[in-house]
Amino acid sequence: MHRRPKEVRDVKKIGFLVNPVAGVGGRVGLKGSDGARIQEMAKKLGAVPEASLRALAALQKASGLTDQIVFLTAPGVMGEDVVKQTAFPYEVVGTLPDGATTAEDTIRIAREILESQADLLMFAGGDGTARNVCEAVGMELPVLGIPAGVKIHSAVYAYNTKNAGEALEYFCNESRNRYEEAEVMDIDEEAFRGGTVRAKLYGYMRIPVLHRCMQSVKSGGYSEKEHVAGIAESVVSQMTPGAYYVVGPGTTTIPIMDRLGLPHTLLGMDIVKDGKLIKADAAEKDIYDLTKKGEVYVILTVIGGQGHLFGRGNQQISPRILRAIGRKHCMIVATKSKLLSIAAGRLTVDTGDIELDMELAGYVRIITGYQDSVMFKIES
Repeated sequence: MHRRPKEVRDVKKIGFLVNPVAGVGGRVGLKGSDGARIQEMAKKLGAVPEASLRALAALQKASGLTDQIVFLTAPGVMGEDVVKQTAFPYEVVGTLPDGATTAEDTIRIAREILESQADLLMFAGGDGTARNVCEAVGMELPVLGIPAGVKIHSAVYAYNTKNAGEALEYFCNESRNRYEEAEVMDIDEEAFRGGTVRAKLYGYMRIPVLHRCMQSVKSGGYSEKEHVAGIAESVVSQMTPGAYYVVGPGTTTIPIMDRLGLPHTLLGMDIVKDGKLIKADAAEKDIYDLTKKGEVYVILTVIGGQGHLFGRGNQQISPRILRAIGRKHCMIVATKSKLLSIAAGRLTVDTGDIELDMELAGYVRIITGYQDSVMFKIES
């Protein structure tokens, strides 16, 4: 039986849709979740779907809105199962056939939510999900994305689950919302797994003007040779004998591996110890197992333009790993020009664990060159 909203004025109808397999390939190092083959491979590697958990965390953040919202939710695993765990009233829109969900289900149900005259469509997923929603609703219905995928270049997503819940609160409490166009981007996953980032603009959707909560489109091209060479020299000179170093993805970390004379997985995690490559393109379990063997450091850069540190392309660094090693064992590297490109002027984290995100907040030291660093703020 569907719960009905209380009889109050100005109840907003919020569409709700979850891609249940979004991000399933992240922890196991598959660099995406598009396609049945990759999803099956992720399951065999022990991947656990997290999109529904992230969607639930966002709704729980907005739990004070139960008298102001009725959710028009997709059925079953695509939304209903999440809303059932809250006190929000809801109605189910559309039907879902038995078996695995598909992109076509997302497109069809998003269209039905549009036809049901929703005020906003809130959805959980990654760039592939954003493309499907864009195909379904275009500019006709405002959207709010809950980040749950591996690759999230699109600007229709909140910074993290906490910000997604806050954005919903702001939207529902505002008498007259303003909107802006936001880019929907996606990359070629096969090329991505081969080390090539081939991003493409697929279209635009409308989002509420909530810059404090919403990420900007990812930017690139800030790895100046002189600065990153200095960063590499500084990192290598600080390495502790006997410790494990997990070198993260991105062009800023390539010179570190070059300085060590080791091959580098551009879009993956490489494990190094005493100048030797222990494992290339490591999965989350590989890294977590190290925390039981010895001292572990993680070397990561930030995403230019957006300012993301955890939760975008580096999901192999999971909450349990971060809790095991502590923030002091996270070595952050970035050029000053990359830091200047961050539109919000702050870093953000989206580990999938809201409490951990809050624990990570505060000022951190970022290595910006040889014997050069700056302090930069992380906000949860």
